[in-house]
Amino acid sequence: MAGPMARMMGQGGPDNRSMDFKGSSKRLISQFRPERVTIYALLLCVVVSVGLSVIGPKILGRATDLVFAGIIGRQMPAGASKEQVLDSMRERGQGSIADMLRSTDFTPGQGIDFDAVGRVLLLALCTFAVAGLLMAVATRLVNRTVNRTMFRLREQVQAKLSRLPLSYFDKRQRGEVLSRATNDIDNIGQTLQQSMGQLINSLLTIIGVLAVMFWVSWLLALVALVTVPLSFLVATRVGKRSQPHFVQQWRSTGKLNAHIEEMYTGHTLVKVFGRQEESAQQFAEQNDALYEAGFKAQFNSGIMQPLMMCVSNLNYVLVAVVGGLRVASGALSIGDVQAFIQYSRQFSMPLTQVASMANLVQSGVASAERIFELLDAEEQEADPVPGERPEELRGRVELQNISFSYDPDKPLIENLSLKAEPGHTVAIVGPTGAGKTTLVNLLMRFYDVSGGRITLDGVDIATMTRDELRSGIGMVLQDTWLFGGTIAENIAYGASREVTRGEIEEAARAAHADRFIRTLPDGYDTVIDDEGSGVSAGEKQLITIARAFLSDPVILVLDEATSSVDTRTEVLIQKAMAKLAHGRTSFVIAHRLSTIRDADTILVMENGAIVEQGAHTDLLEADGAYARLYKAQFAQAVAEVD
Repeated sequence: MAGPMARMMGQGGPDNRSMDFKGSSKRLISQFRPERVTIYALLLCVVVSVGLSVIGPKILGRATDLVFAGIIGRQMPAGASKEQVLDSMRERGQGSIADMLRSTDFTPGQGIDFDAVGRVLLLALCTFAVAGLLMAVATRLVNRTVNRTMFRLREQVQAKLSRLPLSYFDKRQRGEVLSRATNDIDNIGQTLQQSMGQLINSLLTIIGVLAVMFWVSWLLALVALVTVPLSFLVATRVGKRSQPHFVQQWRSTGKLNAHIEEMYTGHTLVKVFGRQEESAQQFAEQNDALYEAGFKAQFNSGIMQPLMMCVSNLNYVLVAVVGGLRVASGALSIGDVQAFIQYSRQFSMPLTQVASMANLVQSGVASAERIFELLDAEEQEADPVPGERPEELRGRVELQNISFSYDPDKPLIENLSLKAEPGHTVAIVGPTGAGKTTLVNLLMRFYDVSGGRITLDGVDIATMTRDELRSGIGMVLQDTWLFGGTIAENIAYGASREVTRGEIEEAARAAHADRFIRTLPDGYDTVIDDEGSGVSAGEKQLITIARAFLSDPVILVLDEATSSVDTRTEVLIQKAMAKLAHGRTSFVIAHRLSTIRDADTILVMENGAIVEQGAHTDLLEADGAYARLYKAQFAQAVAEVD
């Protein structure tokens, strides 16, 4: 079930395109437009916070200068001025020390001014406290912005899924689509939560620190900038190496989720046919592929931080050496150099943080590209506005020379014409692949015809809205679909209005489901899951038929609707269907010809064309394709009895 088909579906398509990092990043940023006001407030908080954080080291440098000046001043003779002391030192041959102390604002004979130091430290404490508070506010604004943006993105994905044609889902594994709508959106949200605020803070810190560094000493600022090209080179080289691995990582995640979803939904078949080992082997292969892609992505991006730390340490050494020489020459005070060393750290740390966030950003953008591929997928043709509708919905269906093909090079239905009068039952029979279900899909507009037209009570269904068209059609498929909830809720799902318990039970009785429902522990309030656990396949089919009864449609579509029920129940359902079909048009697809002998018109399809049509007895007398099908089934039944 999941082997060759899963591998075939997992290949090709838009997922194999190389990642457009720049384009996807811009498009992801554009998702934040509705949050402009919040982002402006966020930027204001970050700018003020970063500004205060940048001023902090300069204030601490002032405290260092006060302490150093006090220590030097206490060792100098009182009563002399600073210039006299420095001149005296030069006369004694201590010119280098005098040059170094030239930038120190000391008073000979006076020690440390602890009051002044205390005021400076208090100012520094308040500065850092306000900066931290504003950063906390900015973090909360980031969380609000990201969560609201992800909320809108999920809405876009949900709306897009509802607009995609059936062909989109036919060509893709369900688990892979689910992975995009869940895992990829979650990954984008986590990436933005962890990187958005930090990225803004780091970039503004780099700008602010660089400005103050030039203010303090343009020479040291230029020394600090020497390592920037090296940092940029490291970041770009490592980023380019890890980028494709992140794309492959999330592609592998989608394939693995698709395989797991298939294996769990079809676990019974896997066990029946003894495919556990093959399934486990496929899981191991895809798990290994995910491991390899994840390891390479994380390893390549993980070496970013150690390399950037090495560059940062090189920056630190250069600033310390040049700064020491400037202090020795008296061009800078010790406090300024101390502040500058802090600034060099403040300058290097954001660069390192930005580089280390590359793995997060690349992973998030890789997921964003997968989401945008989904959002850019070709949609079904939009409904006309306003849509036409029949004056009176009676159920007269006419197919006029319609043509259709899933593949343009392989025509399936060509120039097919058919009329179904109100209240008539049209049975469609033929071998597998003849186009029976395709005909129904065209009637429901799950697919649009490529030629000709289909009319409902004289109105081209292409000019009607899909909701208007499908509201008058009740459909029961061979594959039953139930959701987690009570049996009553599952039956009521078919109604477009609020229904009473009495109406639900009446529909169940019409479908001959009332009897078995009442034998369940909680009757109509029995809770079943989406797999229909606790009820048999035939009982699930009866529930879906009751759902169709409750919808009170003008047109009934029954695609092998009685294939899962026993013969006795089938007879009862046929009688109920005859009652329900009174005054309604019915399209019945059946393999068991005994179930459609009473149909007004029987269509025999082969290779997308109607080769015979007529009543049961007329077709038997014609001794054509229908007669051959009927005799083959009759001979098989006799053989089974024998």
